[in-house]
Amino acid sequence: MAAHDGLMTKFPLALRRRHVLSLASLSFLGLATSGQAASLAPGEVPLWPGRAPGGGGPRLGRRTIHKAALLRIATPTLRMVRPQTPNGTAVLIAPGGGYHFVEERKEGEAAAQWLAARGVTAFILTYRLPGEGWFVGPRAPLQDAQRALRLIRAQGDVLGLDPQKIGSMGFSAGGHLMGMLSTRFAEPIYSSVDNADTLSARPDFTLLAYPVITLKAPYNHTWTRVEMVGKHPSDADVAAWSVETHVNSTCPPVFLAHAKDDPVANIEHSRLMQAACRKAGVSADLVELEQGGHGFAMGEGSMRKTPRPPVLWTPALEAWMRGRNLV
Repeated sequence: MAAHDGLMTKFPLALRRRHVLSLASLSFLGLATSGQAASLAPGEVPLWPGRAPGGGGPRLGRRTIHKAALLRIATPTLRMVRPQTPNGTAVLIAPGGGYHFVEERKEGEAAAQWLAARGVTAFILTYRLPGEGWFVGPRAPLQDAQRALRLIRAQGDVLGLDPQKIGSMGFSAGGHLMGMLSTRFAEPIYSSVDNADTLSARPDFTLLAYPVITLKAPYNHTWTRVEMVGKHPSDADVAAWSVETHVNSTCPPVFLAHAKDDPVANIEHSRLMQAACRKAGVSADLVELEQGGHGFAMGEGSMRKTPRPPVLWTPALEAWMRGRNLV
């Protein structure tokens, strides 16, 4: 299949040899006024026609720290990375950052490139952060995740996507968000703005790397918990924003990868998710790594200052996807 016309992205030589192209993104035009299906154009594009729902938000413009981590996200966006030969599978990617920022490069771009090299159309989600003044608080990123998945489905025919192979992928706090999307996809948390919102927000499969799953003790010492429910939350809020609380038989199959020496999100987060899925009759496979720390992304190494060898978990991920005819 010929590559789509669009914005070229500079990829490492190894990826250029695989002929991976970046369209940069989708543009969903005229949704607020016409209610019609979205159309394509290059560039990072807003999820919402006009302002994001609920009101509030950061007062200052978007800021980048640590070279590729985003703060003050007033306009949540979606960016597409399209392989030259798409295979019909699509994945929505939520990078991590403890809901304090969004790590675009290491956990967004790297994952998108890895997927595109295997024929998967990838979509990087830049979602709102609950602590940045949004009146809907922790619902803001979940609204964005639901909306993004629906917009991808709305473009399925145009992009040649298999409607049964549209999944999600999340890292750390992004894993929490994609876990929430996988369990609360049908929850009406915003008013419909166009025809895309009539479509399902359920991912067909979910890929989670070192995710934060629970906000409950004794695994409650994460930035995700503080940013989502505050330092002194009620038991009801803690339960409401713990992913395992919402797992049921309608959830998609899950692949998890977690290191036993993770100092940020204890491996019990992924074990809890696997146990909850199995109890509900949902397929859940967990790769437990002896070492890797936290933030190993697609295998580049831990976020710790002490260098470590690459964490080789992606072969297991690829095998899992191949076993389901996703790559």
